[in-house]
Amino acid sequence: QVQLVESGGGLVQAGGSLRLSCAASGRTFSSAVMGWFRQAPKKEREFVAAIRWSGSSTYYADSVEGRFTISRDNAKNTVYLQMNSLKPEDTAVYYCAARFTSLRAVPRGSEAYDYWGQGTQVTVSS
Repeated sequence: QVQLVESGGGLVQAGGSLRLSCAASGRTFSSAVMGWFRQAPKKEREFVAAIRWSGSSTYYADSVEGRFTISRDNAKNTVYLQMNSLKPEDTAVYYCAARFTSLRAVPRGSEAYDYWGQGTQVTVSS
């Protein structure tokens, strides 16, 4: 079975930093696309960042460009999201997602991903 487990969320002040982790297990991830999404109360789930297990290309939402960095450790089957210069608007539950079917472009819509973690809460105070 495929399992994605997020960790690293918490409460921070505006301007602070957090690093989220997504531990993946259950199958080979070499051809997968990994994504981070977030969802605030009463709002739609939105794309944050994505990375492939092969290559070095990364993709970001405009709202986090320059502040967040996605990376991976293939040996540990773990994806990270380094979040700097956090704002109150970043407050949300953050989810890790995976897709195993190849696509021409890295997907930014939640419907394109096959598996999801349970989420980790990030709260940023002003």
